[in-house]
Amino acid sequence: MQSHCHPIYPVAGIRTIEHAVMPTAQPPLMERAGRASAEEAVRLMIDRPGPLLIACGPGNNGGDGFVMARHFMQAGREVVVAFASNPEQLPVDAHKAYTAWSDAGGQTLSDLPAPPPGGWALVVDALFGIGLRRPIEGRYADWIRSLNALPGPRMAIDVPSGLCADTGRVLGVAFKATQTVTFIALKPGQLTLDGPDHCGEVVLKRLDLDANSLLPAQGWEVSPKLFCHALPPRRLNTHKGNFGDAVIVGGAPGMCGAALLAGRAALRVGTGRVFVGLLDERGPAVDQVQPELMIRRADTALADGDTIAIGPGLGRDAAAHALLARALSSNATLVLDADALNLLAIDAALATQARERLAPMVLTPHPGEAARLLGQSTDEVQTNRLKASMALARHFNSHVVLKGCGSFIARPDGQWRINRTGNPGMAAAGMGDVLTGLLAGLLAQGLNMNDAVAMGVHLHGAAADLLLARGIGPIGMGAAELPDAARDLINQWVADDFATPHPLSHRS
Repeated sequence: MQSHCHPIYPVAGIRTIEHAVMPTAQPPLMERAGRASAEEAVRLMIDRPGPLLIACGPGNNGGDGFVMARHFMQAGREVVVAFASNPEQLPVDAHKAYTAWSDAGGQTLSDLPAPPPGGWALVVDALFGIGLRRPIEGRYADWIRSLNALPGPRMAIDVPSGLCADTGRVLGVAFKATQTVTFIALKPGQLTLDGPDHCGEVVLKRLDLDANSLLPAQGWEVSPKLFCHALPPRRLNTHKGNFGDAVIVGGAPGMCGAALLAGRAALRVGTGRVFVGLLDERGPAVDQVQPELMIRRADTALADGDTIAIGPGLGRDAAAHALLARALSSNATLVLDADALNLLAIDAALATQARERLAPMVLTPHPGEAARLLGQSTDEVQTNRLKASMALARHFNSHVVLKGCGSFIARPDGQWRINRTGNPGMAAAGMGDVLTGLLAGLLAQGLNMNDAVAMGVHLHGAAADLLLARGIGPIGMGAAELPDAARDLINQWVADDFATPHPLSHRS
């Protein structure tokens, strides 16, 4: 089980921390950052002889690169530094790093050199850091394209050049790293949208700073540490009534599979009973794959539980509208997905009803659904996924899961989370229905909303990762395969976190 639980800071937060810290006995932050980068680079270059190429830019990120280059040169490695700017225009700390590199005998080239016969042992991007706000163009854009074309390991210092550290957007062109060494705390853009494709493995170096003690974080990376306490081992003296009832409502004609997928997922995370209410009156009376599911008419099922997930295969006709209005008027804990969200987007009365609810609720839109709810384009939502998810959480006074690469969990109290589990195999029909069922099942068992949403989202992606590790996918991975993998994981998490040996004895 993962044990880490990292705070995540937008760029403004990182700068506040950096400006608040005045190192005395320790080396300055740039010296520590360059040294930490050099230490991590050694691991990437195991059994890779040859020189390093470090491309330094016109700001503090370039200063980190100069420090790194000096450490490698002093360790006896051949280092080639490319630097196209005027040293006198560097920021103060970066200029000191450049001067220290030059005084140690280091030289710089004004353009990228041709690769040596055996290739570079490592290519390092130290061009632009977390402060970049406009697209990279011209010479530096050409440099990045050339660096991306080089074989072998590629390291980015703090954030790949051209990647917005807050949003994960590519600004013109971006460096593609196999590893990113980042400092003090994680940044949102490293974990969402295009960030994971450009950062590769993200290695956090805190530089001997406890960021959260200096500036309490509002965002955290989701890991089992956030929720492992929520599912203790089950007592022997127990029964299905201890584990709640979940109701799944949806399944209009031609879409019964969506509701059944959600119901199967709810069962697999341990819900006592799961009712599936179908709008399709000709739908199956029993799920042949999962006969434990209790199939009902949709309007009847709404009365069967205090936890209701509505939306998978719901449709948008008058019957769907009436069911959603009824669910919103109840005191049940709600999970809203798919067409339930689309109905909110097109019906102001339903949206008002949702906003005014006092009972717990979570919305799970993909970017297109989020765009409709916000009255924006999908591109606008993807441009700043954190902003969009927070706006929805405030607007509906509810938890929101904005699905996608690096799913955001936004809470109405202003806190947020990013989940890193999952893989491209999840880009398939029905995956969102499985998430809906996982969330409904966990909530039905009595988990609070914070724990249930964090666990459900993380488990959803982790189940897909487990399938991938077993050789299933990513191409052709099916949503119906996830619930069993989720069951394996949740049992393992409970066993790992609470296992204590109990010696047994018996005397007659």
